[in-house]
Amino acid sequence: MTAWNVERSADFRGPLDVSRAATAVVDARDSVVGWSPAAERLFGYRAEEIVGRPLSTFLLSPGPAPALSAPPLAPGFRGNEIRVARHRDGHELVVATAVCPLAGAGAPVRVVVATELRDLRLWESRLALLHGLATQSPVGLAIYDTDLRLTWCNAAYEGEMGRPFEEFRGARADELYSEGKFVSKGHPPTLDAVMRHVLDTGEPFLDLHFQGRPPSDPDTDHLWSCAYYRLQDADGHVFGVCEDAFDISDRYRAQRRLALLVEAGRGIGTALDVTVTAEKITEVAVPEFAASATVDLARAVLEGEVPATSGSAATSLVRVARCPAAAAGREEAERQETERQERQERQAPAEHPSAAYPSVVYPVGSPQDRSLCSGGLVLDDTALVVPLRAGNSILGLVTFTRGAGSAGFDSGEVALADELVARTAVSIDNARRFTRERTAALALQRQLLPRQVPEQSAVDLAYRYLPTDDVTGVGGDWFDVIPLSGTRVGLVVGDVVGHGLQAAATMGRLRTTVRAFAQMDMDPVELLSRLDDLVAQSADEQAGEPGTPGGAYADVTTGATCLYAVYDPVSRRCVMARAGHLPPAVVDPDGRLSFPDLPAGPPLGLGGLPFESLEIELPVGSLLALFTDGLVEARDRDIDHGLDTLGRVLSDRHASLEELCDRAVAELLPGGSTADDTALLLVRTRELDTSQVAEWELPAEPVAAGRARELATRQLHRWGLGELSFATELVVSELVTNAVRYAEGPIQVRLIRDRTLLCEVADRGHTSPHLRHSGEDDEGGRGLFIVAQLVQRWGTRYTRSGKTIWTEQTFPTTGRALPGLS
Repeated sequence: MTAWNVERSADFRGPLDVSRAATAVVDARDSVVGWSPAAERLFGYRAEEIVGRPLSTFLLSPGPAPALSAPPLAPGFRGNEIRVARHRDGHELVVATAVCPLAGAGAPVRVVVATELRDLRLWESRLALLHGLATQSPVGLAIYDTDLRLTWCNAAYEGEMGRPFEEFRGARADELYSEGKFVSKGHPPTLDAVMRHVLDTGEPFLDLHFQGRPPSDPDTDHLWSCAYYRLQDADGHVFGVCEDAFDISDRYRAQRRLALLVEAGRGIGTALDVTVTAEKITEVAVPEFAASATVDLARAVLEGEVPATSGSAATSLVRVARCPAAAAGREEAERQETERQERQERQAPAEHPSAAYPSVVYPVGSPQDRSLCSGGLVLDDTALVVPLRAGNSILGLVTFTRGAGSAGFDSGEVALADELVARTAVSIDNARRFTRERTAALALQRQLLPRQVPEQSAVDLAYRYLPTDDVTGVGGDWFDVIPLSGTRVGLVVGDVVGHGLQAAATMGRLRTTVRAFAQMDMDPVELLSRLDDLVAQSADEQAGEPGTPGGAYADVTTGATCLYAVYDPVSRRCVMARAGHLPPAVVDPDGRLSFPDLPAGPPLGLGGLPFESLEIELPVGSLLALFTDGLVEARDRDIDHGLDTLGRVLSDRHASLEELCDRAVAELLPGGSTADDTALLLVRTRELDTSQVAEWELPAEPVAAGRARELATRQLHRWGLGELSFATELVVSELVTNAVRYAEGPIQVRLIRDRTLLCEVADRGHTSPHLRHSGEDDEGGRGLFIVAQLVQRWGTRYTRSGKTIWTEQTFPTTGRALPGLS
C-alpha cells in the first residue's frame, strides 16, 4: 500500500486509524486533554464538556468481550482491549480501543483511539475477504498504476509468472506477455491499448480472450478470460486499472473437443463413399486437433469386402487420405477423383478401386505396426494412432501427428480421437457395405441393360437411362435393341412398377423374356400376348410364396408396361404394339411430329383385352422416339405439356441423335433429377438399297429347286461373292425342295447382301421344319441338317400368309458389304 497516496486511499484504512477513529489525548492521570470531532460524534461530549475530566467519565472498565489481536492489559489501561463506554445521554456501547504514547509531548501523554466494535468486526471481515482474494482466489488479480506499471498482484497471478512478485513489480503488461495475443474481437489489439482505453474512458472490458504461454508453463498455450476496469477513490481520483484473468484453457479445450465432435457429426458419414469419409476426418482434425492426419485402409474395404482380422492386414493397407497433402499429391488425388466420378457417371466397370492408391508398409515396431498387432490405439510422443474397427475387423488406421515443438496429446484428446475414429469407422463400414451393394447393383444393371448397341443396318440410334434410385444406380425402366432376321430390328421400351433393386430384377426377367420371344420372330401382338400370359402366371405362382407375414407378396410385375416395334429397312415398314405404354413419337424427314394412333392395350398381367398392332411406313431418315413416362410426366406439369416439349426438341432436323437426347433430358429433367425412372431411345431409320436385295417368285414345282440354284449363283457372282456359291446352292436347293414337298402355293426366294449374306425361302405353309438325325437306312431327312452345318444361323418366322425359313452366312473376308444404305 505504500505506493499509493494515503489520503486518496481512505477506504483501505482500518476503523482504528487515528485519522478516522474517535481519538482522545490523556495525561498521566488519565485526564482528557484532547478531544477529536470523531470522539464527539461517538460519545456525545463536546470538547469543552470533556476536556479536564477523567477518562472513566465515558470509558468504563474492560468488558466481558474477548480482546482483539493483543491480550488485555492491566486495569491501568495501557493496551488494546474491548471496553464498555457510556454515551453522554446515558446509553452504553461496546467499543474497541487502542492506546499508544504520543512522542515529543514532553510529559507522559497517551492517545486513546476508539471505534464501535461492530465497525471493527466489519472491517476485519473485509480484510479477511481481501486476504482471501490475495492468497486463495484462483482468479489472477493485478493492479496497474496510471503509467500502466504493475503495483500489486495476488498469489494466483504470481503463480502464473512463476517467480516472486518483487522480481516483476513495475513491469508493463506487454512486457510480461510479449508473445501473447487477444483472440477475441471488438476491442483494441494490445494489452497496453486496452488498459489505456479503460483509464481514459472508464469503459470496462469483460471476457476478453487472451492467448499466450505463461512463464510457469512455457510449452503449453493457455487461454484466459480477462476483465479490465478502472480504479478510483471515494473522491473520484483515478489511481489505476485492475485486471482479472481466469485461466479457461481446460474449458476452451473441452469446447474445442465438443466443436470437433459437432463438426464431425455434420461432415463424417454424409456421403456413402469410403474415400470421401476418410478425407473428411482429416479435414475435421487438421489444424484444430493435429498438424497432420492420414487414413490408411485395407484394400478389401475399398472393394466393399471385410478385411482380415489379423495384424497381417498391414501388408494390404493403402493410403486414401492425407491432410495437409503435398501439392503433387493433391493434384494426383484430384485427377483420380475426377476419373472415379467419370467412371461412375458412365456406369462402366473400372479397375480395382484400391489400385489408384499407394500401398503403405510400416516399419516393425512403429506406432502403426504396434497398433495393428495389438488392435488398440498407440500414443507415441507427438503421434497418435487409432485403429478403425468394425466388429472384429480392423478396417484401417488413422494417424494424428503434431509438430516437434507442440505439446503431446493429453488424456482428453486421446479420448476425443478415439471417439472421432469410432464415428468414422461406423461411417466407413456403412460406405463399404454400400460399395458392395452398389457394385452388385451395377453388375446387375450391366447384365440387364444393353452394354453396347449391336451393329445393324436398319437404324442409327442413341439412348439415355436415368434411374430414380441414384444410390444403387438401377431402376425398373428398360430399353433394348434386338437384331432380327432379314436385317430387321426390334425396338423395346418398358416400365416396371416401383424403383430400386426389386424393380430392376423384375425388369431383367421381362427384358430377357422379350429378347427370347423377339428372336423367335414373333410379331408384336403375339410377343405381348405371350409376355402378358407369363406375367399373370408368375404373379399367381409367387403370390403364395413365404417371406412376408401371411405370405403377402409385393408384386411389381403386374402392371408393367411395354412397347415393342419391329422395323424392316427393306420395306421401310414398322409394325408396333403396346401394353399400357405411351405411344412413340414419330418425326418425318421434314420435321413434322406425330404420335401414331396405336391402340393402348392393357398393362401386362391384367388380361381381359387383346393387343392390337399398327403398321406404318417410315420414310428414310424418319425419327422414332420410344420413352417411358418418367421423361414427360412430373408433379409440376401434366403429361401433355411434357409431350409438347419433347416434340419441340425432336423436331430439330439438324441436330444429331446424341444432341437430341441431351436436349430432351435437359429440358424435361432439369438438373438430371427425376421422380421416376426414365428411359429414352431415339432411332433414325435407314433403308437397304435395291441393289442389295434380290427377290424371285417360283412356282411350287420340282424344277423350282434348280431354277433357284441358278438364280442365286448368278446373283452371287454379280455381287462378287462367288466363294459362297457352293454353300448357297445347297441351302437354296434344300429349302426350296422342302417348300415344294411340304407346302403349297408360290415360293418366294430372297437374297440380301448386308453385314452377312441372308437367304430366305417363303411359302404358304405353317408347319415348321425340324432338325433331326437320319438313320443310315433313311432316304431323306438330312437336308436341313446339312443346311445347319453350312450357315452361321438359321430360323423360322411366321406371317399371316405362311412362313419364312432364313439363313445367315458370313462373308469369306471383311469389307465385302456393298455401300447402299441410306
